[in-house]
Amino acid sequence: MSLAVLKSRALSGMDAPEVTVEVHLANGLPSFTIVGLPEAEVKEAKDRVRAALQNSRFEFPNRRITVNLAPADLPKESGRFDLPIALGILAASEQIPADTLNHYEFAGELSLSGELRPIRGALAMTFAMCNDGAAKNVAKKIAFILPRANADEAALVEQAHIYPADSLLQVAAHFAAHSAEARLTRHTPSPQIRRPHYSDFSEVKGQLLAKRALEVAACGLHSVLLIGPPGTGKSMLASRFSGILPSMNDIEALEAAAVQSLTQGFSLAQWKVRPFRSPHHTASAVALVGGGGTPRPGEISLAHRGVLFLDELPEFDRRVLEVLREPLESGRITISRAARQADFPARFQLIAAMNPCPCGYLGHVNGKCHCSPDVVARYQGKISGPLLDRIDMQIQVGSLPHADLIKQADGEASEQIQARVERAFDLQLARQGKANNMLNTVEIEQFCDPDAEGKQLLHNAMNRLNWSARSYHRVLKVARSIADLEQIEQIQRAHIAEAISYRRALKEK
Repeated sequence: MSLAVLKSRALSGMDAPEVTVEVHLANGLPSFTIVGLPEAEVKEAKDRVRAALQNSRFEFPNRRITVNLAPADLPKESGRFDLPIALGILAASEQIPADTLNHYEFAGELSLSGELRPIRGALAMTFAMCNDGAAKNVAKKIAFILPRANADEAALVEQAHIYPADSLLQVAAHFAAHSAEARLTRHTPSPQIRRPHYSDFSEVKGQLLAKRALEVAACGLHSVLLIGPPGTGKSMLASRFSGILPSMNDIEALEAAAVQSLTQGFSLAQWKVRPFRSPHHTASAVALVGGGGTPRPGEISLAHRGVLFLDELPEFDRRVLEVLREPLESGRITISRAARQADFPARFQLIAAMNPCPCGYLGHVNGKCHCSPDVVARYQGKISGPLLDRIDMQIQVGSLPHADLIKQADGEASEQIQARVERAFDLQLARQGKANNMLNTVEIEQFCDPDAEGKQLLHNAMNRLNWSARSYHRVLKVARSIADLEQIEQIQRAHIAEAISYRRALKEK
């Protein structure tokens, strides 16, 4: 047999389209050609595969070798095709049987010694394999053979049959074996079911109003801007915010893990731990939203189902901040390049922090601000109105008197706050099937209808503060979350009043 056909997967954003690896051996001058729009890493597979086969004591065919990666118009990158190419050569040269290769998909990078190295995107590839099988109504599950280092993350998809291997020789023995002992065994993950560890809210002294606001934000998954002088605890509050969010369900955990697998990989220690990303204010727009010649997820996608914390918000380049406007509304980001387009999820919760002025001491109890009104206005004006309009809550975090700073922190623990948040969040899911922050205009009218006094207060505030329709709807959604925390079905005047207090615009001196 001079032709072997195997299955693998490419990566295109969060998608992992199927790739057919065709290996043909022909007579003629010895050569090794890879076609099918391979990028540099795939072209280099020729040398890796040759050395791996020889060092694994296989015979490298002294013939004309042609490898076709189909479909031809899909770009192929990284070393994940090393393993299927090597197996295809062995099958085409009849060094291993080829009759059962179509029952598997393969991915793995080879070292020169034949060892298998981990690849990027194993979980996304496994997702796609199972989804394609379901779409085609395939009764028999196709197994996935890949490096052992990727087995835990790939096996989180329960429908998949994952067979990890350490080397090319081990995979070849699986197909050539005459005994069960030589075959690869199916891998099942064993994630330790335990409460994820986060820093605790009880460690933050004072700031009861800010803690209350963050509890409301966690309940409805609302975005927050913390405004206050330096040293008031804004970063401490933000870093502990993940600990009061509702626990991740299996679908959310798999979504977050799949995004993580596209970059540095995913470990079971991160299972059901909400991502917390805190990029430096010098980060570029591409670092934030993703991109590159081969598009990869940025910080907003790596924070999917978790928290994106932007400290020192006005210090970010304004053009960088503007890229957040669409993802905050849609929960997705589409990266378009001349040759390709990639779509990534970006359902993150934005927590931003900033000082009220350049020196930071505007409103500080013990400090004197020396910034003029023009300087303050120019500093606060670095945040555009459209972006500020999309942030649900703007919270003043005041400075603490010295007497409070020397006291022992004795606030509520994160576990107690999260218990209330969980009850309110379950109420939202039972009522509307989603978090309050994700309600559309029609659903807002249906589920966020306040009483008569609340309506009057809201209309007066809208006219006096010149709110946009977006601001009006966001105040209603925050009020809905406040009512849910109190387990009250009808939004009342007090809930509207508290939601309005969380919508304070930045003020000058």
